[in-house]
Amino acid sequence: MPEATPLQTLLDTLPQRGRVEWIGIRPARGEAMKALDRVTVTPGDGLAGDRFKGRESSKRQVTLIQQEHLPVIAACLHRDAIGPEVFRRNLVVSGLNLLALKGKTFCIGGVVLEYTGRCHPCSKMETTLGPGGYNAMRGHGGITARVIDGGELALGDDVQVCLPGNEW
Repeated sequence: MPEATPLQTLLDTLPQRGRVEWIGIRPARGEAMKALDRVTVTPGDGLAGDRFKGRESSKRQVTLIQQEHLPVIAACLHRDAIGPEVFRRNLVVSGLNLLALKGKTFCIGGVVLEYTGRCHPCSKMETTLGPGGYNAMRGHGGITARVIDGGELALGDDVQVCLPGNEW
């Protein structure tokens, strides 16, 4: 195996741990998000009770947004704050750059997820957040993930890269 380049070494080094700050599900299309303290996560289905029921191969079984981006989006809209439920993401995570998870498998509580892409805002954000909502979210929409190993996750759980030998 070839030796890693300095850039690859930097990309592969992520010692920080994040933390789950908010969990939410969408019970049905158009309904308000429901905040939870804990949730069961299943491969192919994502979060129990969430209206989105992807296929096992779906890349969007779980959506995550970075807590540190919520005040940025609010500031772009000249607001003091916006609640996490407005963004319609399943998990709000703090303390970890979610984009640094690209190409990685990560653990939250007893759940193993795989980064599958960026979660770009949809045009509904213009209606939900008001004029400029879509553009305020650009670059701050979070990520999507696929469930590798199911289990339960809860508020306060660590979010970290799964390394060989780590127990999850």
